[in-house]
Amino acid sequence: MSISNELVTLTPCPHSIPIARMRPVYRLDEVDRKLNKLPAKEHEGLRSTYARMLEKGPERFQVKPSGLPVMDYLYDDLPNFSEVLDDIRRQLALCEDSRDALEITPLLLLGPPGIGKTHFARALSVLLGTGMGFMSMSSMTAGWVLSGASSQWKGARPGKVFDTLVEGQYANPVMVVDEIDKAGGEHAYDPLGALYSLLEHDTASSFTDEYAEVSIDASQVIWVATANDARSIPEPILNRMNVYEVKPPDREAARQIATKLYTSIRTNHDWGNRFELEPRSEVLERMSDMAPREMRRAWMTAFGNAKLAQRDHLLCDDLPDAHSRKTMMGFVQ
Repeated sequence: MSISNELVTLTPCPHSIPIARMRPVYRLDEVDRKLNKLPAKEHEGLRSTYARMLEKGPERFQVKPSGLPVMDYLYDDLPNFSEVLDDIRRQLALCEDSRDALEITPLLLLGPPGIGKTHFARALSVLLGTGMGFMSMSSMTAGWVLSGASSQWKGARPGKVFDTLVEGQYANPVMVVDEIDKAGGEHAYDPLGALYSLLEHDTASSFTDEYAEVSIDASQVIWVATANDARSIPEPILNRMNVYEVKPPDREAARQIATKLYTSIRTNHDWGNRFELEPRSEVLERMSDMAPREMRRAWMTAFGNAKLAQRDHLLCDDLPDAHSRKTMMGFVQ
């Protein structure tokens, strides 16, 4: 019996109370039919996959916030992502007081390394309360990573989209395709090939994983891709996404990010109460030269150096010298 119209209130998070309908992401009769067609004592991996699908059932939470969630903290934490956050707020506002599902147009975040693109994607999944799947395309060279490989191949397995929807709790998880511009591989095994259908709502609703050969409803997946450069991304992919040029934070925004990180690290560690409540201005000024990705490591190094010096405050000398490190590694300034 389908329970697709049942409303469920999930565990509250600090910023909103998510609610959900139950939505089927595959059909049990199709899975059962595929299982019964398997030859006896063959395809044990595939048999186990079908059995798992029958055991878990097809219903997943289709989550959306019960109201427009508080997002001020994200604007504070990620000041250089304000344009993206504005767009997400608009799309959240459309469904906040309706029965409509949450719809967010696929996002492509363009910008230099270390400015917080992947951190933003993770923060979005926490905000929406829908769970997350993650793929780093820089280390993947075959299309089956997304869409699965034929069960006829040795060592074949389902793709990431199938795994996230079948093994997860949500029909609309945030799916992060990190460094999409680094996708490699021969044309016959295009790692991005599956995205042509997955990024289109209509075709994604009946996406077929090549391993399981069972139709999966991936139409509710929230896609976030990151890249340093758009030039190597096929135009049909770009046309399916809202593309944002994310700039490095300016000096004032960088100081704000560094301050938030200092407070977070100090608060989340028992040893943090041995240090001053706020970092000193000259230290923040040095930190503002760093990319957000580098800041956490720099703070941890500085805390450690200050502790060894038996001080309750951090000095500029406690911070790692990024210029010296790059020079030693052979980078040209």
